[in-house]
Amino acid sequence: MEYTVFYIIVGIVAFDFFLEQFLSLLNRKHLSPNIPDVFTDTFDAPTYKKSQDYYRENDKMNTLTAAFSFVLIMFMLFVNGFAYADELLRSYTTNPIALALLFFAAIFIVSDILSMPFQIYDTFVIEEKYGFNKMTPKLFIFDKLKSYLLSAIIGGGLLALFIVLYNWLGKDFWLYMWLVFAVFILFMTMFYSNIIVPLFNKQKPLEDGELKSAIQAFAGKAGFDLENIYVIDGSKRSTKANAYFTGLGAKKRIVLYDTLINQLSVDEIVAVLAHEIGHYKKKHTWMGVVISLVQTGAMLFLLSLVLDLPVLYMALGAAQPAIHLSLIVFGILFSPISTIIGLVTNNWSRRNEFQADAFAASFQLGDHLISGLKKLSKNNLSNLNPHPWYVFFNYSHPPLLTRINAIKAFKSN
Repeated sequence: MEYTVFYIIVGIVAFDFFLEQFLSLLNRKHLSPNIPDVFTDTFDAPTYKKSQDYYRENDKMNTLTAAFSFVLIMFMLFVNGFAYADELLRSYTTNPIALALLFFAAIFIVSDILSMPFQIYDTFVIEEKYGFNKMTPKLFIFDKLKSYLLSAIIGGGLLALFIVLYNWLGKDFWLYMWLVFAVFILFMTMFYSNIIVPLFNKQKPLEDGELKSAIQAFAGKAGFDLENIYVIDGSKRSTKANAYFTGLGAKKRIVLYDTLINQLSVDEIVAVLAHEIGHYKKKHTWMGVVISLVQTGAMLFLLSLVLDLPVLYMALGAAQPAIHLSLIVFGILFSPISTIIGLVTNNWSRRNEFQADAFAASFQLGDHLISGLKKLSKNNLSNLNPHPWYVFFNYSHPPLLTRINAIKAFKSN
C-alpha cells in the first residue's frame, strides 16, 4: 500500500509542476507586440517592450527555480531523503516535539540556502536591471534572519502545540487546533501591521496636508470611520508602489507606500483608497477571514482522519512513526484539493475586486482610479496581456484591461 501512496505522491508533484509550466508557456505565447488601445496614453513603445522583456526574464527565472525545486523533491522522494533526515535527527533526540521542530527547521533552512542563489539573482540582477531594486546586501541578510526568527517562533510554536494536542487528544485534536488557528488568524488580521510589519519597515502617520484632508473627506462621505492612515517606507526595498487595508474594527488602518504617494496624484490616491475601503464596506475582509477559517477547519478534519495511518510515513521510506513525515505526505496529497479551493477563492477574489472598483466609481472616482491603475501598471512594468487560463489558475485580481472595461461599463449605467 505504501508503494501506491508513494507513486500517487510522485504523480501529484509531477502534475503540479507540468501544469504550471504549461500555463506559463501559454502566457508567454500570449504576449503581443501591440499595445492595447486603452493603454496607448500611458505606455509608449519602449516602455511596453521593457515590460515584456521584464516579464520574460522573470518567467525564465521562475521556470528555472520551479525546475530546481521539482528535481530536488523528486530526488528526496526516490532516495528516501526525508526518512534519512528523520533517522539522522533521531540520534540527537527522540522527543516527538523536538524531533519535528528539528526536522522542519533543517528542511526549511537547507531548502532556503539551496534556493538562495535564485533569490539573489532575482533581486540583485533582474530587479536591479529594470530599476526596481533598492535592497542592499545587508538588508537582504537581515530580512532573512528576521524571517528565520519569525518562522521559528510562530511556525515552531504552532507545530509544537499541534503535536501536544495530537498526543493528548488523538483524533479529536483537530477541533481544538482549529480554535487555536481561529484565534491566531483573527489576531494576525487585527495586529499584523502593529507587530510584524515594524520588524521590517517603518510606519508613520500620514502628515497633515492636502492628501490627508482629501482622504478624510472621502472617508466621511463614504461613512467610513478612519483614524489610522500610515505611510510605510516601501522604497527601502523597491520602487514598486502599493497600498493596503488591514485590521478589523478599531484596529483597522490604511497603509500607503511612500512610492505610491510619489507616483500618483492626490485624486488618484484617494481613488485607490476608495477601492480598499470598498473591500471593507462590502464585507470582503470579514468574508476572507471566515473562508480561511472554514478551509483550515476542513483541512484539519481531513488530517485527523488519516494522520495515524502508518502508510503515510512508510510511503517516504520510514520504518517507525514520524508525525512530521506524515504531515509532509498529507500536504502533498491534499494539494489537489487545495488547488481546487484556490481556483474557487481566486474567482471570489476577482469578483471582489470588481465590486471594490465599482464602489470607488460610485463616488465619481472611476476616471481617477483608471488613471492611477494605469500609472502603477506602467511603473511596475506589469504584463498587460495575460492568458485567460493563466489568469484563471493564478490571478487573485482581474487583468487590468478587464478592470478598466468594467469600471467604464459601471460609469455608463
